Amino acid sequence: MNECCAVVDLRQYTLHPGQRDTLIETFDTYFVEGQEQTGMHIAGQFRDLDDPDRFVWIRGFRDLPARADALKAFYYGPVWREHAAVANATMIDSDNALLLRPLRLGVGYPALDAPRPTATAGSVIAGAVYHRGSEDDGFTEFFTDQVAPVLTATGAEPVAVFESLVAENNFPALPLRDEVVLAWFARFADDAAYDEHRRALAGSRVWQERVLPELVCRTAKPAQELRLRPTARSHLR
Repeated sequence: MNECCAVVDLRQYTLHPGQRDTLIETFDTYFVEGQEQTGMHIAGQFRDLDDPDRFVWIRGFRDLPARADALKAFYYGPVWREHAAVANATMIDSDNALLLRPLRLGVGYPALDAPRPTATAGSVIAGAVYHRGSEDDGFTEFFTDQVAPVLTATGAEPVAVFESLVAENNFPALPLRDEVVLAWFARFADDAAYDEHRRALAGSRVWQERVLPELVCRTAKPAQELRLRPTARSHLR
């Protein structure tokens, strides 16, 4: 496993209308290297294709102590201090954040030292966040044994699977959601490939008759479906 990513933040920001491109320009220009210089890995940043005012991003850390050190270094450092006002002015809510650990990172998940792109991608990063009842609910095994095989068979092999890391928030200046989840992400070459996956999933008898009903029973509330477009400098694309 990539040494940078034993701990992961999944963050979803609700923005003021029309402000997402402003945040992305600031983020891609200043906050990618600004954060990575403190020891983080900015694995992916995205436009939510189903919500024009949502920005989603993923960052990884070597471990929990490294998370605290890196966040302190960045948020009390010169890059954030210089550009915080512009970034914060775009946001309504930045507290929708989950502390996760990887269950699986596939070959498509970017390594810390991989070249970072500079051009907009037409790919789609899609997945879901499943809201669980508890840590010991057997959901991870259910996902691995029943959900993931159907996703893979319908063209959505997960490139990353995460579950909640139940631990004290060691940087309380940035709140975290207090819930247990499993989240997965898959890569699609374009919108057509994603649409084909959705058609195949809808037509899968195994999914519709066996897996989906059990998925509904095993989760505390409906899943959050994500359909994302990588920004020009997103590592995951």
